[in-house]
Amino acid sequence: MVTSINTNQDTASSESEGSKQVISVRWALASLSFSMLLSSLGTSIANVGLPALAQAFNASFQEVQWIVLAYLLAITTLIVSVGRLGDIVGRRRLLLAGIFLFTAASGLCGMAPTLWLLIGARAAQGLGAAVMMALTMAFVGETVAKAKTGSAMGLLGTMSAVGTALGPSLGGVLIAGLGWQAIFLVNMPLGILAFLLAYRYLPLDQQKPNGARAGFDLVGTLLLALTLAAYALAVTMGRGNFGSLNLVLLLAAGLGASLFVFTEARVASPLIRLAMFRDPMLSASLGMNVLVSTVMMATLVVGPFYLSQGLGLKLAFVGLVMSMGPIISALSGVPAGRLVDRMGAPFTAVAGLTAMAAGALALCVLPAMFGVLGYMVAIAVLTPGYQLFQAANNTAVMVDVLPEQRGVISGMLSLSRNLGLISGASVMGAVFAFASASVDITAAPPEAVAAGMQVTFAAAAILVVIALAMALASRATATRRILPAKVS
Repeated sequence: MVTSINTNQDTASSESEGSKQVISVRWALASLSFSMLLSSLGTSIANVGLPALAQAFNASFQEVQWIVLAYLLAITTLIVSVGRLGDIVGRRRLLLAGIFLFTAASGLCGMAPTLWLLIGARAAQGLGAAVMMALTMAFVGETVAKAKTGSAMGLLGTMSAVGTALGPSLGGVLIAGLGWQAIFLVNMPLGILAFLLAYRYLPLDQQKPNGARAGFDLVGTLLLALTLAAYALAVTMGRGNFGSLNLVLLLAAGLGASLFVFTEARVASPLIRLAMFRDPMLSASLGMNVLVSTVMMATLVVGPFYLSQGLGLKLAFVGLVMSMGPIISALSGVPAGRLVDRMGAPFTAVAGLTAMAAGALALCVLPAMFGVLGYMVAIAVLTPGYQLFQAANNTAVMVDVLPEQRGVISGMLSLSRNLGLISGASVMGAVFAFASASVDITAAPPEAVAAGMQVTFAAAAILVVIALAMALASRATATRRILPAKVS
């Protein structure tokens, strides 16, 4: 009888501990989700405020666009470095510092008395966002069981889409009701909540002996940051006009990349171990991420012009149609992650890229046949395919990464996506302008805009097919590795 009572008590105790662990994991995921939401919101919410900010500071568009550019540059140039720093000093400690910096910088943005102080505060906010973006995916391996990695990646993808979709509408409402300061100050209560959740529920950093800590590659960090900054400025400055300054910046980026590779091959504790790129799966995943992000940016660059000028829609309806993509992304992220857990990352990545290829081809054909309905159907195919690919690709890369490399690999994944986005804005925009055969795209006739739309998404479909070929080749390589192991 006593034995039975003790057994029941032990069972109840173990069930209680299991329940607490599940709750703790959920709250840990909530803190990571808030971090992803805030960093994505910071990217999209400021764009809608540029006209109000130009008026408030009596500045030109070229000056106020640095409010957006400073944030993006900080993320792009530093995201790999902060991921590596998290591997060295502790991811929890650095993530808390990043959330704190993002929240404090948001307050400074809202109180900035001059434009250049606002731009400086936005750069600091971008540094905090870089930490949050780089380390959220890295934490998944420490908080979630391997079998649930896909679901966690899908949730983070959903929060990123929600932040992107919510930014323009929330920003417009806040500016209309409370002024431009509100688009930055709204981050403060959300940031405080994210900090408290992370402090309470994220696992503590494991203490390493001083001798076991790798050094931080300061020279490599500076070279990579300058290289990425030069590249990002080369493809974003000039608003579509590629001039001598853009060429100089591209050449500087090429020189910086060469010096970075030379340096990384010789330092004791490199920022990025070049041997990692010998892994065909990692190299393919990063390459596919760049291609796919380039295609998705094409929908954001070309879509508004086609809807307004090619189809003659009013701006309010254009905004409504354009919001469809982020809304579908937000709704499809979690189901995509669950499908990854059920079907496996390689199969789901191929399925997602196949859907994206079909969606890109549909954007090339259906709008010309059915107008706005054809456009919406094509987006409804392309966007869930993107979420499937993202969840599968992130899972495939992060699920078996060594703990001491999670931060830098997560940063590289985020960097490849950002490089695709900024490259897509420049390259796909140039393809659209060239195919439209118009010096000024805003004055192009509807027929020229429609032709540009078809050529742009034909090119986008080719990029997705290349990514699909890379996915199939990577899958075949992984299969060849597994078969000899089974035979032996």
